[in-house]
Amino acid sequence: MKISQTCNSNLIANLNKYVHDLHANLYPEHFKKYNFEDNKTFFQKIIDKEEFTFLLLEDDDEPLGYAFIEFKAYPGTTFKKAYKSVYVHQISISENQRKKGYGSKLMDEITNIAKANGINRIELDYWFNNEIAKSFYKKRDFVKYREFVYKDI
Repeated sequence: MKISQTCNSNLIANLNKYVHDLHANLYPEHFKKYNFEDNKTFFQKIIDKEEFTFLLLEDDDEPLGYAFIEFKAYPGTTFKKAYKSVYVHQISISENQRKKGYGSKLMDEITNIAKANGINRIELDYWFNNEIAKSFYKKRDFVKYREFVYKDI
């Protein structure tokens, strides 16, 4: 198993299908159906930006998943202290490769990247009905510290 950084937007757009389909199935009112070309265009626009990093997970040279992370610096305000974090936008693992420890390996790599950059916080969010994500992050000691709620009118 190997984890490396990638700038291959075609590969990321292909691997994105797994997490995108999950979201579209759970929340069809919010997510469009997966479209490779649209996703590729999105990733092409951001993949070279300094604040974003894409980690590719391969086993026997076969791409199985990726993580999409962002380095964030929150300025201090009158109310809050300044801090930095590594924000996990997405982790996507091929459907037939889940529950084999690959997501954990990506999270370990994200932790190592944060530490190497002097950052002591990893942040993320997930959709409430995504029980897979909820269980995965709970097992890795992520703590809920804020809730986002809405009301349709």
